[in-house]
Amino acid sequence: MTTPNQLIVRAAARSNAEWCAAMCRSHGLMSEFGLQAWAAPARTPLYYPDAVTLAPGVDPAVLAARIDTAAPGASVKDSFADLDLTDAGFHVLFEAKWIHRPASPPATASDLVWDVADNPDTLRTWALAWDDGEGDADLFRPELVDDPTTFVLAGRSDDGRVVAGAVASRSDEVVGISNVFALDGGPDAAWPVVLDAVHSLCPTLPVVGYEHGDALEAALRHGFEPVGPLRIWLHG
Repeated sequence: MTTPNQLIVRAAARSNAEWCAAMCRSHGLMSEFGLQAWAAPARTPLYYPDAVTLAPGVDPAVLAARIDTAAPGASVKDSFADLDLTDAGFHVLFEAKWIHRPASPPATASDLVWDVADNPDTLRTWALAWDDGEGDADLFRPELVDDPTTFVLAGRSDDGRVVAGAVASRSDEVVGISNVFALDGGPDAAWPVVLDAVHSLCPTLPVVGYEHGDALEAALRHGFEPVGPLRIWLHG
């Protein structure tokens, strides 16, 4: 990894950890930032890691001791793909790439309009569209709308339905994007409206996130570049 990419990955990891902390706060859970990692001592919400490394070379035993590995489903986001957590009872769930896009408008115009889900009712509407019948819409709680660095982006069709969206997490250096979805057309349908919204809200900040598989290929088509590997480790 080149030095510029190392700096981008550090910024992306920090942004992602801040979003994880915001999600934990919305569920009434405490977490803590250290120099090398963010961690939550109690099990985090569904799909969210219990720890995110913020620097390379974290001691695996020290990191594992900061989280609850007794409860099922504990996971670690190994932001630099440099840990071996097997001795602590973890296995690799999947590998992915951090992605980066310079601050700029989308290359492809969207036929959707966007707004920010900034009250409990619009957040619920967005969550139901994001969930698409899977039963996990309650993950996004009303407390999120009070977080000044979190923007829940809704792409709407001509009839006002939420048909695409993402979560944008603003930090000092970057905007982190997660939870990208579109009810039809997948991420290729979502990225133009998401990038339009992000460029309007934070026009000077580059955009980061992480993806793998087909979603990674879609992000690359919309101007992102891979800047470094990461791993997700699952306990048990």
